[in-house]
Amino acid sequence: MFPSPDNFFYSLMNTVQTLLSRLRMKQLQLLIALDEHKSLHKAAAVMAVTQSAASKALHELETMFDAELFERSASGMIPNQYGRRVIQYARLLTTDLTLLCQDINEIQSGRGGRLAIGAIMGAIPAVVVPALEALHAELPNVSIEIVEDTSARMLLQLDDGHLDLIIGRSAVSAQPSKYRYVKLADEPLSVVVGYRHSARSKGPIEMHDLAHCRWVTYPSQMPLRELLEREMDLAGMSMPPNTISTASTFVTVALLNQSKDLVSVLPTDIAEMFAQHKMLRILPVSMRSPSQTFGVVTRRSGVLSPMAERFIELLRARVPQ
Repeated sequence: MFPSPDNFFYSLMNTVQTLLSRLRMKQLQLLIALDEHKSLHKAAAVMAVTQSAASKALHELETMFDAELFERSASGMIPNQYGRRVIQYARLLTTDLTLLCQDINEIQSGRGGRLAIGAIMGAIPAVVVPALEALHAELPNVSIEIVEDTSARMLLQLDDGHLDLIIGRSAVSAQPSKYRYVKLADEPLSVVVGYRHSARSKGPIEMHDLAHCRWVTYPSQMPLRELLEREMDLAGMSMPPNTISTASTFVTVALLNQSKDLVSVLPTDIAEMFAQHKMLRILPVSMRSPSQTFGVVTRRSGVLSPMAERFIELLRARVPQ
């Protein structure tokens, strides 16, 4: 008769708790040695323990799993189906621990490890990408993760330790004093349309000239949305009710490309990159509001790795001070 799902779950959790509290790496190494040498005597010699100690360690393992792991035969100790599975995971754990030690050594030496970066989209083309290229040239073994999102959402990931640093804005936080902020650059904005958009002009365009257009905007309470609302207010306009709201650059560009009456605002570096590939056109609209700034944001209570500190140095070297 099969156990009920609840009984099975509790039994499994009890086994996990037992393993976490009693399992030792020496026991796993013994399993690997037994698999390689097929002899308790030889495995004990490799482990530099007595045969009695090795036998006791194996018995403890079999008690924890409530199953025999080896069959005794004329050719030696042969792992059964349970033993093969445990040995497989013992090798995986040993390999992972070896890699962990290597990563720690490389991080301590500044030669490698993992760097998780968050960046607002406007900082990526001209600031983040060149700094990453320079970092890779110096430290080719570094593994890098890049998250592109809003500053508010990335600050949560920074708080949780999922990101090492952010290139964005700490002012959007309810508690900006929790962070260190070092200004990098301004983020000028451009008004953009799809490459086939009907709006064409040889001279300057005023914001009110776009009153008939539909807008792709940033979500409410984001700094760039507030700046657009301020520009419309200065032009004597109100935000139209039929806007499309998204924080995604990809969605914005895709929408603009498929429509002849949509218009949006993007960071100028992003807008120029897509304009070079004839996916967007930049309209000659002068923005009257001052540009937003962005910088490096780190946890005030955190300690940066050598490669994170080097990356920040490379970022600062690529923007005018």
